[in-house]
Amino acid sequence: MNIFALAESIGISFVFLVLVFRPLEILFPAKPGQRFLRPAWLLDLCFFLGQYLIWTSLVLWALSLVEGWMIGVMPAGFRAAVAAQPWWLQVVEVVLLSDILIYWGHRIQHQVGFLWRFHSVHHSAEHLDWLAAHREHPLDTLYTVGLINLPAVILGFPLETIAGFIAFRGIWAIYLHSNARINLGPLHLLLGSPQIHHWHHDRDRDAGNYANLSPLMDLLFGTYYCPDHEPERFGIMEPTPRTYLGYMIRPLLPRRRGVQRATTASTRVNAAAESAEPMR
Repeated sequence: MNIFALAESIGISFVFLVLVFRPLEILFPAKPGQRFLRPAWLLDLCFFLGQYLIWTSLVLWALSLVEGWMIGVMPAGFRAAVAAQPWWLQVVEVVLLSDILIYWGHRIQHQVGFLWRFHSVHHSAEHLDWLAAHREHPLDTLYTVGLINLPAVILGFPLETIAGFIAFRGIWAIYLHSNARINLGPLHLLLGSPQIHHWHHDRDRDAGNYANLSPLMDLLFGTYYCPDHEPERFGIMEPTPRTYLGYMIRPLLPRRRGVQRATTASTRVNAAAESAEPMR
């Protein structure tokens, strides 16, 4: 793909996302009054461009390597038996297995300091909307996309189908981060929604809601949390870079143990203080 075709593809994707999600944010705002060009909009645009220009290709390349390795490891009879199943059963298996994997993989990201240093890039956004969904470190993206699609690779789905799953889950993730609040009624216990995921982005690192497509895993393991209002503030309590390059480099740098302990202690104290405040 030449540079002009790539630029055209990125432009079409950007316009498509604006046309789909901006009306939702205007008609059903989670935080009314939040501007389109809100603070850090240009920074999140850099994350958007980075994903489309560089990191998506890296993810697909990595998945192709895993697919080639799995073909040599998984017995041909097993893959043939999976392929012989009805398509709807294969979809159910992939969705269920990937939701289990990403729930625990995501929960571990919040517990293990090394994984959190990359995942915290995503949580550093202080304003949520469709564009903020793209704020991710590429290594965090590799980890997440790898876990989500591992069942599909193991079960023998072709890379073209997996690319479709990636696109669908990408749109779903953008929806979950959008500045929208849509009443799904009883369906909110089966389908994820922005009002559920927004609480995951509360400044409390252990706020819960680790599931992806459906909150069933959070309900099952006791990490579901969804009050009837928006969080007061999003983001993290740790110091953050100011530039895109800073976000790319900082997680790769060694952390001094004393500084990390102090930051962790401060985070816990501040989180305890905020949780003690009465709900409004």
